Amino acid sequence: MLSSTRPDIRFWFRGEIVSITGISPQKTVLRWLREDKQALGTKEGCGEGDCGACTVAVGTLDAGAPQGLRLKAVNSCLLFLPALDGKALFTVEDVAVANELHPVQRALVDLHASQCGFCTPGFVMSLWADYQERNGPPSRAEVNGVLSGNLCRCTGYRPIIEAAAAAWDNPVVKLDRTPVTSALASLADLPPLVYEHGQVWSAPRTVDGLAAWTEAHPEARIVAGATDVGLWVTKGLRDLGDLVSVGAVEELQRISAEGTGVFIGAAVSLTEAFRALIERYPELTELADRFASTPVRNSGTLVGNVANGSPIGDSLPVLLALGTSVILRKGKQERQVLLDDYYLGYQKSVREPGEVIVGLRVSGRPLGSTFRAWKISKRRDQDISAVCGAFHLTFDGRDRVAWARVAFGGMAAIPSRAAATEKALVGQPFDLASLEQARKALAVDFSPLTDGRATADYRRVVAQNLLTRLHDELSRGVLVP
Repeated sequence: MLSSTRPDIRFWFRGEIVSITGISPQKTVLRWLREDKQALGTKEGCGEGDCGACTVAVGTLDAGAPQGLRLKAVNSCLLFLPALDGKALFTVEDVAVANELHPVQRALVDLHASQCGFCTPGFVMSLWADYQERNGPPSRAEVNGVLSGNLCRCTGYRPIIEAAAAAWDNPVVKLDRTPVTSALASLADLPPLVYEHGQVWSAPRTVDGLAAWTEAHPEARIVAGATDVGLWVTKGLRDLGDLVSVGAVEELQRISAEGTGVFIGAAVSLTEAFRALIERYPELTELADRFASTPVRNSGTLVGNVANGSPIGDSLPVLLALGTSVILRKGKQERQVLLDDYYLGYQKSVREPGEVIVGLRVSGRPLGSTFRAWKISKRRDQDISAVCGAFHLTFDGRDRVAWARVAFGGMAAIPSRAAATEKALVGQPFDLASLEQARKALAVDFSPLTDGRATADYRRVVAQNLLTRLHDELSRGVLVP
């Protein structure tokens, strides 16, 4: 155990700091609320972060947020209790003020936006967290994004969406964050958490501490947002063994410019990571918006997506096309590996036991480059891709392709670049003849599988059609899809 550590989980809940011991580190916040606190407003629906019935709001210290506290909606069914350490938890029971419904709640009542009511607490918390973070009514598109992780089987969504704007017709009621901020500041002065109950949850606060812990405990499972690992518990009923979290390492919560490129730390959420990438590649907006839901993006991390290495992880073709490197740390030694070379096979990588990913380094955008990324799935929101393609090209003065990075997910056991397709494009004008050669080259690059999401033939045709879409958009001079 590290020296100067603390053995109990502490977080702000309903006006006070609570201290937790004697509970499994892989117990979810949802189970703790319902089983230990009898806080039954937070509902259990799918148990996998899809339905939103379990949505809560989590507050974290953030100097750039109102009164120093940032509020985000997350799925409590996937959030392990120790991940709340040093943070604040809000549930639907905490929203009303002085026994008066909050404007969000009042709008949902007035517009008859609830029928059976099972999903309503989750909608309330998604809308409440967003309400607290903005200064005026959201647009319909913004509401759709906020509620992308909340499902309703009764009413239809029109009255719920209308309620999000109607809440601003009432006097504005904002949370007084100052007491919460002060409480969390006091927790930040305490030693880091090393919690044990049958298994260990370690939460170092420095990169050196994280690297030392993972090197000394190479068998420990590294977790960040746990939006995928959480399913191993809720659906697979697995014992995860000892756990080490990257979430408390302040250095890994940063995004920093490095020349024309950008470094994204291992604890940066998908929400913040996509925001940084979109600043450089606005063409990524649609895919980022369709990546999971707002609560999942608020919890999950981009580095976690890389570490998981799913062949259908939508960020991976994008990162391959953008020229990304993985920064690995073991003890005092750090190394950098191109993402192109990181995966060895299905969910296998070059990461060694005791080594931890501390961040990603995304290359700067080449001058005048063209970028596109598209996700193909059975529905727009909350669905896993059949195929995801990313395309990054530069052209010379003669309108020939000077450089190309083309990558796909869903086409092989690992997300990977299409080397033969790139070769067919480079040095050629991107006309119908070179397009046809690139389409044929995809058959050299990939032999896709048939599974429950798509057949091999479907994937092959879709990948070819994405190349055709790229050609058509560039021919028409469309800059952003």
